[in-house]
Amino acid sequence: MEKSQEKKERKEKGSGKSPSEKKVIGIVTPDSRSKEVVNQLKKMRVLTPYTVATRFDLRLSVARHLLEELEKQGTVEFVSASKNLKIYKHID
Repeated sequence: MEKSQEKKERKEKGSGKSPSEKKVIGIVTPDSRSKEVVNQLKKMRVLTPYTVATRFDLRLSVARHLLEELEKQGTVEFVSASKNLKIYKHID
């Protein structure tokens, strides 16, 4: 019995956090008007939410919103879509 109590105490001391504590991740979206973002997008042949998310280390939803915002500004042109995927291209 003593051994099982010692194991429980070690687990409680070692964890440091309670299971209900969660770490909130701050998401910083790149500015759609910055020249750095536009230059990076010009180098890419096809713009999809996945490619933008991997390039700028974003979540897919944030990348999707970024592409929609760029389309409204006229920087990016909508090409095609399916049920799950939208494809854009950069306007020269």
